[in-house]
Amino acid sequence: MDTTRGSTDVFDTVIVGGGPAGLSAAVTLGRARRTVLVVDDGTPRNAPAEHAHAYLTREGAAPDEILDLGRAEAEGYGARFRRGTAVRAQRDGDTFTVGLGDGSAVRGRRLLVTAGLVDGLPDIDGLAEHWGSGVLHCPYCHGWEVRDRRIGVISSNPMAVHSALMWRQWTDDVTLFLHDGRELTDDQHERLAARGVAVVEGAVTAVESSGGRVTGLRAAEGRLFPVEAVVVGTAMNARSEVLESLGVAAEPLDAGGEVFGSKVSVDMMGATSVPGVYAAGNVTDPSAQIIAAAAAGTRAGAGINADLIEAETAAAVAARATSAA
Repeated sequence: MDTTRGSTDVFDTVIVGGGPAGLSAAVTLGRARRTVLVVDDGTPRNAPAEHAHAYLTREGAAPDEILDLGRAEAEGYGARFRRGTAVRAQRDGDTFTVGLGDGSAVRGRRLLVTAGLVDGLPDIDGLAEHWGSGVLHCPYCHGWEVRDRRIGVISSNPMAVHSALMWRQWTDDVTLFLHDGRELTDDQHERLAARGVAVVEGAVTAVESSGGRVTGLRAAEGRLFPVEAVVVGTAMNARSEVLESLGVAAEPLDAGGEVFGSKVSVDMMGATSVPGVYAAGNVTDPSAQIIAAAAAGTRAGAGINADLIEAETAAAVAARATSAA
């Protein structure tokens, strides 16, 4: 839906990203009688998944179903939508101008970025084809669906051991593949062994499948290890280009000094280091499930409304003083 092409409106808030965080903010702001424009490029992070989980009252719903319902709710409170990719933004006095990929622009008094992140996958044959189905990353998102199955965890970032121990909660058959050549400490070996997690050294070259289902992991020396699901850590990089164009820098996401992504820091209400610019969802919290992202969007919406109230009150006080002079 595109309700703004050619419009010269200045919205109270422009929201970049129409996922759970952006839509929740749009509902909150709409209910506060604010004008809202949501700019979305139609590429949600969880698009490969067939079902969403741990979202209260929507357990097992398709991700696009949740988004359709959210858009309808936001529209019911007056929010407008624009399909497009936001590529940059600049401050123009008391407003922000957001440039889109087609060369057009939209304007808002406040800017909220909920564009999410991009998952970078290791270059392994067959891995990307099964991402979101037989290749997983979050046990709270998909652990129940693969409970009691044979799971292979591919080491691709510093959280690999933690991940293997986590997935052990859902099944007693977990194997950690040291694909990235990571050397484990004696303590890590002891912890994995105590929980019955097998360790296989060497690179993984392919994810094998049959009939659309994962069946095994192929090692560099040619051996096939039967597994029914694959777990892999991704490089989680915030979609922060619009924020960076305003001087809001993305920060490294690291564990033990090893960087495996980026995120943007905000305060508890979603405010960034630049006045009037807010962010929420996976762009600020890569591990947030959709219900947490939605909650962050609600808080950011409330924060933006409070910010606008303060600005409007200050203007009213100044106008009153001028008229009384």
